[in-house]
Amino acid sequence: MSGEFVAALAGGALIGIAAAALLYVNGRIAGISNICAGLFPPVHGGRGWRVAFIAGLLAGGLALSLLYPAAFPAASSASPLKLAVAGLLVGLGARLANGCTSGHGICGLARLSKRSLAATAVFMSSGMATVFFTHGGNP
Repeated sequence: MSGEFVAALAGGALIGIAAAALLYVNGRIAGISNICAGLFPPVHGGRGWRVAFIAGLLAGGLALSLLYPAAFPAASSASPLKLAVAGLLVGLGARLANGCTSGHGICGLARLSKRSLAATAVFMSSGMATVFFTHGGNP
């Protein structure tokens, strides 16, 4: 097995364990966009766990960047304007779909949600089409 395969397997297992733990311990779905949306304005009684969850995400990324910098390839060469527009489109799509890739793709599919299946099919096919057209058919 290659190192990339093992890293992807370990990362997927950690994401699945974290999503299951949040559901089991707190009764909440690990949809990042909805967790963030609940902070602005704060949902009554939900601020503490949301801040802890987001802080854990950021701390995990920071720890990985310090321990294994190769996991973060060179920064994008796209302009800040393009990145901002792309981020806004992702945020708009997540609000329209009532969830993001993590919420629908990981938690929704695990719960056999038809809405999550539709959302995941749309964003995966959109991503594949984008890569196909932006890379001239060579992913």
